[in-house]
Amino acid sequence: MATLVPPPSKRQKTEVAEKSREQQSVESIPSDLGSIRVQFNDNSTGQPFGAPISVPVVDATARNLELLLNTLQKNVSLVPIDGRLSSLLPVKQLEKNAFGQFAAERCTDSSERIPYRFTYRKESKNEPEAGDTVDIATDLYRSLLKPGLKTTEDIIILQYTPQAVFRVRAVSRCSSSIAGHGQAILATQFSPSSSSRMASGSGDNTARIWDCDTGTPYKTLKGHTSWILVVSWSPDASTLATGSMDNTVRLWNPQTGEPLGSPMKGHTKWVNSLAWEPYHLQTPGRPRLASASKDATVRIWDTTSSRIDFALTGHKGSVSCVRWGGTGLIYTASHDKTVKIWNVTSGGGGGTLAHTLSAHAHRVNHLALSTDFVLRTAYHDHHTSDIPPTPEAKLAKARARFAKAATVNGRLVERLVSASDDFTMYLWEPSTSTKPLARLLGHQKQVNHVTFSPDGLFIASSAFDNHVKVWNGRDGKFVHTLKGHVGAVYMSCFSADGRLLVSASKDTTLKVWDVASGKLRENLPGHLDEVFAVDWSPDGARVGSGGKDKAVRLWRH
Repeated sequence: MATLVPPPSKRQKTEVAEKSREQQSVESIPSDLGSIRVQFNDNSTGQPFGAPISVPVVDATARNLELLLNTLQKNVSLVPIDGRLSSLLPVKQLEKNAFGQFAAERCTDSSERIPYRFTYRKESKNEPEAGDTVDIATDLYRSLLKPGLKTTEDIIILQYTPQAVFRVRAVSRCSSSIAGHGQAILATQFSPSSSSRMASGSGDNTARIWDCDTGTPYKTLKGHTSWILVVSWSPDASTLATGSMDNTVRLWNPQTGEPLGSPMKGHTKWVNSLAWEPYHLQTPGRPRLASASKDATVRIWDTTSSRIDFALTGHKGSVSCVRWGGTGLIYTASHDKTVKIWNVTSGGGGGTLAHTLSAHAHRVNHLALSTDFVLRTAYHDHHTSDIPPTPEAKLAKARARFAKAATVNGRLVERLVSASDDFTMYLWEPSTSTKPLARLLGHQKQVNHVTFSPDGLFIASSAFDNHVKVWNGRDGKFVHTLKGHVGAVYMSCFSADGRLLVSASKDTTLKVWDVASGKLRENLPGHLDEVFAVDWSPDGARVGSGGKDKAVRLWRH
């Protein structure tokens, strides 16, 4: 009797249907459209690069535009079909024949080619708003010509933004599972200087620092008398701050594990969130720390003397999150449905309320800034691994890194996104308006966590509807829904290059996603219970996670 082939599974049927849909949706670009002129503009400065270039429409894909721009910047040399090196061609001929005439690409140095994202800003008489940009996701035909935004008679001005010039590999295996905590792990964070040290806070009243190179406990930080809800490294990695349900904030030396000064007492209820003053704004030798509490106040501490500088009062409910922006503003989110923005003077003095953002219909759970990554890492540039030798050089590098990350069209732009129990998020640009740029709709349950990618181009939101959603970081438009979790998603974190995202869920798994395609890259089972906290190291080498099973797990490629 012949063996019968089993019927296809539901997953196989879904894959076949999706593949057939993709094949049907593939639409070829008409070959009779001729050429179109393209002008490249630097998105950070707004300055044009070179003269307009004539490009065949059929070849004007995002990848070819990236290759052309690298060629014009002398980052890449091309090999034509006839074998002659492009360096022997006249520059005008190289520009004219950059598409179709070259069979292969040869990088003079593999590290020299820079990946770019391209956007088109709709023309208007007034200053264009964030909603007026169009991403060139595939090619110019589908993005601009077919929708009727431009014609082949126009000069298309494309804004180019460099992506990370290094690539982080997706973590795929658990390299260490480290026991030590006696209760659930509630918070994790890697040191900004390297992936060798990670801190965790637990319900057993202790924080621990882990040696991630050997997969062993390094220091145990004892002193709190209740759960530790938040851990936060200072931007220079010299101090670790912890906030607890015992209403205090404590500072620790991460090298010795000893407390620095006395506990910082002042809050009357537990501490929900911590934020360090950005390195480039600090008074030398006097870094400050902001703590947000359930007692509806935010307190600013002088960490050198462990004394309070001043308190920010005005919220009518628990302050769930605090962020200290690179322009000197402090952003606070509260269960009273508002986000407040405070002006804080550098070098001491008090804080004054600048704006109250009232758009949400329920408690605000979390905030994220488009500059969070550079504020966290300060002068630590993990692509070059160069640490400035002097305090002045460190300060200059931190300031330069922030300016580069925040500059759009020649002005400093720091965007804010707020996540709420009303199932929505709002994207704000507080420096220009108290009205939101966009309302981000789509989640079916409370939004628990939100984060910007390091380059500020994407936003990821995690919610109790089991989904992670990805949004455009400039205009708030929806990009992807990342489906795969079967339990509430507690938080997510981008890789250092912004191309990958890791999410932690109640379903006991971590999942790694490809941001560009929205596809699942890696499913990471291993935890025995809910995963409450996850962090991707700033150098991209490791992911650290912790949860209800009391074990810290480290993940690598």
